[in-house]
Amino acid sequence: MSKRAVIVVDLQKDYLASGKFALVGMDAAIENAARIVAMARRSGDLVINVRHEGPTDAPFFVSGTEGAEIVPAMTPQEGEDVITKNYPNAFRETNLADLLSSAAIEDVTIIGAMSHMCIDATARAAADLGYKTSIIQDACATRDLEYRGEAVPAAKVHAAFMSALAFGYGKVLSTDEYLAK
Repeated sequence: MSKRAVIVVDLQKDYLASGKFALVGMDAAIENAARIVAMARRSGDLVINVRHEGPTDAPFFVSGTEGAEIVPAMTPQEGEDVITKNYPNAFRETNLADLLSSAAIEDVTIIGAMSHMCIDATARAAADLGYKTSIIQDACATRDLEYRGEAVPAAKVHAAFMSALAFGYGKVLSTDEYLAK
C-alpha cells in the first residue's frame, strides 16, 4: 500500500439539492471526488470515508436518517473504513489518526464538504499532525453565508478558505492538477 490516504469528508445526502442543507456546487464536487477516489483505489491508496452525525434536534445529519447517509456515488468499498464524527475536525474524538498511523501514511488528500467548516478543520488538523496535506478545491463544496447582515456568496467563502489553507496548511489543487501528478 502507498503512504497516501484520501479522506472523504461528509459527502452525505443532506448536502444534496434535495437534502436539508443543500450546498452550492455539491454535484460537481461529488463528480470530482469520485474521480479522485477511483484513482486512489487503482493506486492502492488508503481511502477513508468520514460522515457526520448530529443529535436528534440537529438541523441536518440526524443519526439514523437518510440525510446522514453517504451519497451513492461515494459508497465505500468493502474494507474501506467509515468514521463517524460529531465535530467539524475529523480527527477529534475519532480513530482517524490511529488509522493513518497504523498504515504508515505520510500524505493525506482531503475532499468533501463543507469548505469553510469540516474541510478547513480537518486540513488544519492534518497539517498540525505533520501530514503532507493536499486539498482538492473542486472536489469540495460549501454554501452562501451571512456575516453581520452581509451576504457572502459560496464562491467567495470557498475562495477565502482555500486561499487560507494554501497559505499555511497544504497544497490546494484542482482535480485535474492532482490526477496529473
